[in-house]
Amino acid sequence: MLRFVIAAMAGLLWMAPATAQSTFTPRDESPEEFAEGSGRDQTFYTCTACHGFKLVAQQGMTRAQWDDSISLMIRRHNMPALDDKDRAAVLGYLEAAYPPRAPAAGRGGWQNPFAK
Repeated sequence: MLRFVIAAMAGLLWMAPATAQSTFTPRDESPEEFAEGSGRDQTFYTCTACHGFKLVAQQGMTRAQWDDSISLMIRRHNMPALDDKDRAAVLGYLEAAYPPRAPAAGRGGWQNPFAK
């Protein structure tokens, strides 16, 4: 009987990792899913090197705020620095495609969403 219990427990422990695995499959993103505009593809691939583009598309910021966000990501999150031409293209797209939205009632001033 003891052998049976040990064998059953070993079998359960052997199967546990298989049942613990998630069946979630992330959905791939493509630039075509987001607002059209000059610099879209470059911006998409620059941003998705580290995170999903939906995170970017949810934001609404001024050019200065987007610029601050890029600087913060370079400083704190080891994002590769962009040369002036690339940075201008990315900022131009973000400024045009994802401008500031009206602040939600009860929220304070602007806070960088990437500073967390």
